[in-house]
Amino acid sequence: QVQLVESGGGLVQPGGSLRLSCAASGMIFSIYAMGWYRQAPGKQRELVAAITRTGSTNYVDSVKGRFTVSRDNAKNTAYLQMSSLNVEDTAVYYCNADIVEISGQREMYWGQGTQVIVSS
Repeated sequence: QVQLVESGGGLVQPGGSLRLSCAASGMIFSIYAMGWYRQAPGKQRELVAAITRTGSTNYVDSVKGRFTVSRDNAKNTAYLQMSSLNVEDTAVYYCNADIVEISGQREMYWGQGTQVIVSS
């Protein structure tokens, strides 16, 4: 079994920064792409940023220049550094990973989500 656990969310003032982490654990053989999604109240879940195993990244336009996605393959962990946060960034942030298990099974896994609130 595989688990993704996010951490690092919280309350931050506009203009502030937060760093989210997503740690994958379990019977993992390899992890392909990892992504960060967010869902604000009343809105659909959207892809915020993604990173391939080799480090290629992509971002939704609204966060370009403010957010940076990275990963540590040795630790099976992805990060989302968020800067210049504004109230529109308030949402539950979810981690997603394309994982091949030791059994050979390949599956997309989701974390439980971490709340980010940007408010003065």
